[in-house]
Amino acid sequence: MENERKLIVGAMVTLSLATAAMIVVPFMQLKDVPAPEALAPYTSEQLRGREVYIANACIACHTQQPSTTGAGIADASRGWGRASVAADYHYDNPPLLGTMRTGPDLFNIGARQPSADWHLGHLFQPRAYVPGSVMPAYRYMFEVKDPGSVAKGERVVSLPPGAVEEGKVVVAKPEALDLVAYLQGLDRTYTVLSAEEAEWAASRLAPSRLAKEPAEAVTDTNESGNTDETKTNP
Repeated sequence: MENERKLIVGAMVTLSLATAAMIVVPFMQLKDVPAPEALAPYTSEQLRGREVYIANACIACHTQQPSTTGAGIADASRGWGRASVAADYHYDNPPLLGTMRTGPDLFNIGARQPSADWHLGHLFQPRAYVPGSVMPAYRYMFEVKDPGSVAKGERVVSLPPGAVEEGKVVVAKPEALDLVAYLQGLDRTYTVLSAEEAEWAASRLAPSRLAKEPAEAVTDTNESGNTDETKTNP
């Protein structure tokens, strides 16, 4: 009985120390990190779009955390931007980091693809923009109408030929417009490291992460029409 008590107490102490080291200490260190000067707070429209992003489980297929340790290649080499830092998420509560890359990282999608028309059309019919895409079409965020029934102020989406039946137009609902505003706001291309810090960080990367190795990754086409590598495993 005495040994069992010691075992239980020891396990609880070990768990408490591990929790403090991995969660409590980092939280205390980072909770007061200020936002970068170039990072603007979300607008009301973008905050609504963030809720649409969450409600539609976009986080299940997309990350928002570029790193230097991708599938054999740094995410910056894919055009996804520098590795993220804690301050980048100052206005995100909670941060929508994601764990799976069925689609590309969206941390800087607003810089890679700033066109609202592109995003709206891509949401309506992804395969009209990225052949072979496995992204679902979010047609319920839009209305298909006769041109004469479009009300003043409604947003008609510009689509590639064949994306909608002939003689019809596609009108974006407010939730689609909010989501696109949120995606356009995902732009963290500002500098967070000094030149000396950036040079030191680059020196820490293995050479194999700085150059593409075709045999190590599966290629897919991203939102900007470029070729991305995506992880074969989560």
